[in-house]
Amino acid sequence: MIPSTATVIGATGLIGSHLVELLSGDDHFTKVRIIARRMPDRVPQGAEVRVIDFEDPVAFRAAVEGSDALFCAVGTTRKKVKGDMDAYRKVDHDIPVNAALHCRETGCGRYLMVSSVGASSKTGNFYLKFKGDAEDAIAATGIPSVSIFRPSMLMGKRNESRPAEEIAKVLTSPLSFLFPAKYRPIKGLDVAKAMVAAAKADVKGFNVYHYSEMMNLIGKQR
Repeated sequence: MIPSTATVIGATGLIGSHLVELLSGDDHFTKVRIIARRMPDRVPQGAEVRVIDFEDPVAFRAAVEGSDALFCAVGTTRKKVKGDMDAYRKVDHDIPVNAALHCRETGCGRYLMVSSVGASSKTGNFYLKFKGDAEDAIAATGIPSVSIFRPSMLMGKRNESRPAEEIAKVLTSPLSFLFPAKYRPIKGLDVAKAMVAAAKADVKGFNVYHYSEMMNLIGKQR
C-alpha cells in the first residue's frame, strides 16, 4: 500500500473528533496529522499534532506539506467570537481557503471540507455567505479532488454547550422524515464517515454532498 497521510483541521469539534478517530483506525491511511491552534485534550495513539498560528502562512503551509488528503472541519459561532464578524470570517472562511491554497502549493490532491446546507456566496445570511464564499474560492484553486459536505442540523454530543441547538434537535428529530432530504438532521459521525469514504474513493473534480449523497457514500463502504 502506498503511504497516505490524512490531515485534519478542526479536530476538537463534533465532526473533526470523529474524523480523527475514524482515520486513526483505517488502514488506508498510514499517518494521521492534526493541525490545531492548541493541543487537543485527546489525541488518538499514533496521531501527530502540529500546533500553529493559523494566521502565520509559513507555519500553516509547513503543517499542510506532506498531506495526501486534507479534511477541514473548522467552524465557530457568533457567541464564541462575541459578535465580531471579522473574527467569524477568519475561522469560517479564511482558514478553509488558506488550507486549500496550501494544499495546491504542496501537491495535496484531495481536499474535503464541512460547509452547510444553503451555503451560497449570493445569500444575505452572513454565516451561509462565509461558507459560500469559501466554497467558491476553493473551487478556483484547481485541486484535483475537492469534496464539499453540506449537512443540515448536526446530531451528536458536542464538547461545548449550545442550548438553542439542543432544543431544536429535540423538536425536529421526530419530524425529520417530513423534511426534504437535504434538510434532514444528520449525525456528526455520519458526516465524518462520508468524508472518509469520499477521500478513499478519490473522486476527481469539485463535488458537493448533501444528506442523501452522504448516506450513499456510507452505504458503499459497508
